[in-house]
Parts: sequence; C-alpha cells; structure tokens
Amino acid sequence: MGRRKKIVQECETLMDDPEHIRNIAIAAHVDHGKTTLTDNLLAGAGMISDDTAGEQLAMDTEEDEQERGITIDAANVSMTHEYEDQNHLINLIDTPGHVDFGGDVTRAMRAVDGALVVVDAVEGAMPQTETVLRQALREGVKPTLFINKVDRLISELQEGPEEMQKRLLAVIQDVNDLIRGMTEEMDDIEDWTVSVEEGTVGFGSALYKWGVSMPSMQRTGMDFGEIMELERNDNRQELHERTPLSDVVLDMVCEHFPNPVDAQPMRVPRIWRGDAESQLADDMRLVNEDGEVVLMVTDIGVDPHAGEIAAGRVFSGTLEKGQELYVSGTAGKNRIQSVGIYMGGEREEVDRVPAGNIAAVTGLKDAIAGSTVSSEEMTPFESIEHISEPVITKSVEAQNMDDLPKLIETLQQVAKEDPTIQVEINEDTGEHLISGQGELHLEVIGQRIERNQGIPINTGEPIVVYREAPQDNSREVEGRSPNNHNRFYISIEPLGEDIVETIKMGEASMDMPELERREALQEAGMDKDDSQNIEHIHGTNILLDETKGIQHLNETMELVIEGLEEALDDGPLAAEPVQGSLIRLHDARLHEDAIHRGPAQVIPAVREAVHNALIDASIKLLEPIQQVRIDVPNDHMGAASGEIQGRRGRVDDMYQEGDLMVVEGVAPVDEMIGFSSDIRSATEGRASWNTENAGFQVLADNLQPDKISEIRERKGMKQELNPAIDYF
Repeated sequence: MGRRKKIVQECETLMDDPEHIRNIAIAAHVDHGKTTLTDNLLAGAGMISDDTAGEQLAMDTEEDEQERGITIDAANVSMTHEYEDQNHLINLIDTPGHVDFGGDVTRAMRAVDGALVVVDAVEGAMPQTETVLRQALREGVKPTLFINKVDRLISELQEGPEEMQKRLLAVIQDVNDLIRGMTEEMDDIEDWTVSVEEGTVGFGSALYKWGVSMPSMQRTGMDFGEIMELERNDNRQELHERTPLSDVVLDMVCEHFPNPVDAQPMRVPRIWRGDAESQLADDMRLVNEDGEVVLMVTDIGVDPHAGEIAAGRVFSGTLEKGQELYVSGTAGKNRIQSVGIYMGGEREEVDRVPAGNIAAVTGLKDAIAGSTVSSEEMTPFESIEHISEPVITKSVEAQNMDDLPKLIETLQQVAKEDPTIQVEINEDTGEHLISGQGELHLEVIGQRIERNQGIPINTGEPIVVYREAPQDNSREVEGRSPNNHNRFYISIEPLGEDIVETIKMGEASMDMPELERREALQEAGMDKDDSQNIEHIHGTNILLDETKGIQHLNETMELVIEGLEEALDDGPLAAEPVQGSLIRLHDARLHEDAIHRGPAQVIPAVREAVHNALIDASIKLLEPIQQVRIDVPNDHMGAASGEIQGRRGRVDDMYQEGDLMVVEGVAPVDEMIGFSSDIRSATEGRASWNTENAGFQVLADNLQPDKISEIRERKGMKQELNPAIDYF
C-alpha cells in the first residue's frame, strides 16, 4: 500500500499545477492495440506490474470486454511521469475502437486536450482511424501518432530497412492528409500535422513493450538497424529494457500535448457558445481554480458500492464534497457526495479537485453523459454531436413479470449512460424497444442486463429503423380541424443534402443565435429569404412561417409545432420518422374563440396537412445502409465480394494491400443481419471486415409496397394506405 499512497500523494500535489497536467485520449481503429498500449503506460508509470502488462488488459474491466477482446466502455486512468526532471500528471482515457461504440469516443474527446492516435503498421490508416481523427479535430483536440505492431513488419513480413521506411512514411502521409483535409477550414488550428523530426510520431510494439521516436533515439543512441537486429534475434526483453515503450510515449505526451492553460483558451470557444466577455469565460480560459465551478460530464458509470459516478473535465473552479450544483436541463440542485480522481483504473477519493483535471463525482443524480454542471446557472456546453444515429432496434421483455419494474429502471439507466442508445418503454404491452448503432451494440447491452442485473430477458429479432422522405415538391395542401373552423395551408419540398448534413452535425440549430444559424444554412445552399423565416427545426426537418399578419397565430404556434412533430415522428407510409423535408406554412384560418382552436382542433389539422403534403411530394421509404470493408486473402476474394452482392449491395472497389485483397462496398443494414457468420463460413474464417453506418438511401421502388405493409403489420396498423398513395 505504501507505494500506492505515495502515487496518490504525488497526484494530489500535481493537481494544483495545471502547467504540468496533460489530459489525453488514446483512440484508434478496432484491434490496433490501444488497450495493450495503455497497459504498457500504466506499467511504465508503476501502476501495474511490469510482467503482466499487455495480457492483463487492466482497462477492460468488464467481463464481456475480456471475453470479446474489445474495449466497450471508455476507461479513465491517471498516472505520473517524470519528464526533464519535472513530474507530470497524465489523465488518460482509453476509448473503444469498434464503430458501434463511437459515441464513447466523441464524449471522451470533450474531456481531453490531446489525442494519441494509434495505427497498426500492417493495416495502415483505416475507416475508424479517420472517424476518431475527425472526432478529435472537431473538438479542437491536438493529435499525435503512434504506429504500433512494427514487430510484425520485421518478423512476419520480413521487410528490409528501406521497405519498412517506405511503409511507415506512407502511413504518416495518410494520417497527415486526413488531418490537413479536416483542418483546412478551421481558422484557430495552425499546422497540426505530425512528423518524425518534430517528435510527434512514435513507432513500436505494444505487445513486446518497446518503442522509438526521434528524440528517444537521440537519448538512447539506438538506431533502427539495431532495433531490427534485436527484434529478429528475439532479444525482445533487451529491446524493452533499452528503449521502453512507456518512456517514448509518455515523453511525447509531456512534450507535444498542450496543458490545460494552453488548451482551454482555444477549446472553450469551440465547445461553448456563451458570452465570451463574461467573467465565467475568463475563468475557463485561465483555468481559474478560484472561479465558478464548471464541470462537463462526459461519462456516467455505476460502481456497485458507490452508485452512479459522473466523470468529466473541470474547466473552472474547484469541486468539493457537499457543494450544491446546477445540472443543465434539470431543475433544482444536486449535492456532491464525494470527489475523486482516477489512479490506475481505480477511483481514489480526495478532498477537492481543481480546474484542469478529470474528476469522478458521486451525487449528481440528474446528470447524464453530456450534462454541464456548475455552481451558477450558465449557458451549457454545446451538445455532443454523435456522428451516427441508431439504425437497428430490438424488443426486450422480461421473462418473469415480477422483473418488469427492475427492467424498466435498468433500461432508463442504459439510456442515461449511453446517449447513442434510444429506449422506448411501452407500459401497456410490456415490450420495450432499444435502438442502437448495430447488432453488436444491442447484443452487449442485452447481455449486460442479464448478467449485471440478473434479469432473464427475451429479445426479439433485430428490426431495422427506416426513414421516410419527400422526393418532389408538393402542391399547397389544406388541413382542416375536426370542427371545420380552423384551416392550415402547407406545402412541402425536399431539403438539399448539404442542409440536412449541416443540421445533423449540429452546425445549425434552434439553440443558436439566429444570425449564426442563418449564415450556416445559407452556406449550405438555403435560400436567403427562407433562412429568415425559420420557425422550428425538428430532426432534419425545417418549418418556415410564410404567413402574413394572421390574428391569433402567435399563441397557436406552439400547437402547430406539436402537430408538426407528431406528423413527422410517424410518417404517413409506415409511421417511421420523416427526414429532410422543408415545410412551408403559407396561410391559416383560425377561429376567433380560443376554445375552438385548442389542441384537439389544431393538432389533427396540422397533422393531416403535413401528411397529405408529404404524400403529394411523393414520400418514399428510405433504408439505412452501411459501408463494408473486407480484408481477405486472394483466393477468397470472389466469395467475399459475393457476400456483398448477394445482399443487394454493390462493390465499389477492390485492391491489393500487402498480401491481402481489400473489397469495399455498401449494403443495406437490413441485409447485413447475420453477416458475420456468413462471411466466416464463406471465407473459411480468413476474412476480417468492418462496417460503418453510412446514412439512408431510398429503398428500390419494387420493394416499397412489401416493406411498407410488413412494417405496418408489425406495428399493428391497418393495412390500407391513404388512397392518395397510389404511385406504387
């Protein structure tokens, strides 16, 4: 215990010295070695024993993570490292690489100032590498690169020094192209590309615990030739002792990642839209530990003993036990029961945590991942934009009716911990729906409910989430209220793809200052006059108010919006959500008497008008699609591309990479269910593959009628469609 106590004391001393704190995330494509690398760093910093590092996977704490060999939950860990005779406190978040858990990556980036991007030397930059880089740069987080598994180039691929150098330079070039492409438009980011000479690129093997970088070669006097020789002769222990991986990486972290004092002035304006002149803005920029408390919650976990733990970044002020704090979006205050920091993967309670640190707090019962917690009410941080939306749904029901209340509670908890999951609770039927990023995502959630909560459940077959969208411009359509005294005149047209993208990325929303929103939408191609008439945005649909001086419309508008949202959440074809429609309210006739224009009149009238206008705009069903990439040996290439084509997919590209063929294409999510077992048997288990959600596309005309009636039947709707839908 003595040693652990010493580490805790060191961390407590460094907590107050933001110049020597580094908050970083490790991010990479699935299986490129993040978690093994984190183990190494912990061992190097004396947090876990050196011998088991790499096998112990200290960060994959959940049983299912150990079994599947993947990281599911982002894990927090803190360590100290001496660099240039000065001790540094390093708070690190190990993030998942699997696409189904991308939400965790985005949230982790909000808490840190630097991202160590790990790339497998053999596979090179992959689709998820690109996604995690984009997530980091959008949050204003500075990247450095570590190329892992270099041992495989030496021993498996037997590459000579020249070939190797070429291959490694190609990886660096790819990563820099991505960084350049993503930061061109960002005025506040100077050149963030990585380079060997500057020391922002490291190489090595997390499995065998050795690493090198330009500065480390100068320090240890080892060159690449010598490393290759030791690796070839299996002298890996000597390699590890002479040039340990943890020193190389942690030195790079201390030297090249910004500390909170340098980072916060740049990051705060990117993630917070409050008053830049205020005292609060100053406190956050200056990392003022005596300022107002501001904590951004990036993760909610559950500790069997302490209950819910909210982890996040303290941007200003000092957190202390017993404080009463506001949680954005909820009323009243929450009282902090304990504050702590992470030591290795364990939470150590401390008396206080000042600005610039990553803290773990209990007692914030109203907080969810993404909440802003503060001592005074304030403009919350920008909501964390998730790059993908749920595309697959499963029904979940308790096997024993007695477990029902507990199941509902567990599902609500799941939704709180992971905002990329949507939970729909149906008290009447006892059948609850959870929607997530993919089959694996839902499978893991289901397993956790059974295992951690001990609730036996039945899960239904996976159901794919569809969307509905207008394809043409409609005429002006009238909607009447049941009492015939109120009428609304509406037309609908499809929104441009760039505009939909702008809304999805959170670059235009109703929470923004109007001017900023107008500019963003005009830039995406919206008509100037239209951008000035925006009344409401729901999902990726926009309502324009083009009426002139209608009496009572102001006080009725809330009901109009309610009717609109209802109509858009359940489209006219199969009650799936509508996306990408521009709705114009041209005119309205309202009853003089408020009693006759209440919710029971206005909502159905608007709903009818919206649905009829959508039908007139040839609304169609859209299905979610995925990008698929398969890496496979030459002789199984035909089988692999056949697997995509046989699923209504198309193959876009095939090329050689190293000794493997890569097949790239897209396929509908609906057809990808069960893909993993099929591709294994088709290629004798020799293929590795990856899918990424790629939005929605219009379902082929010949499939529309059947799919619509299938969904209606599943939802217990009547089979007859509105007679106006006759274009099938």
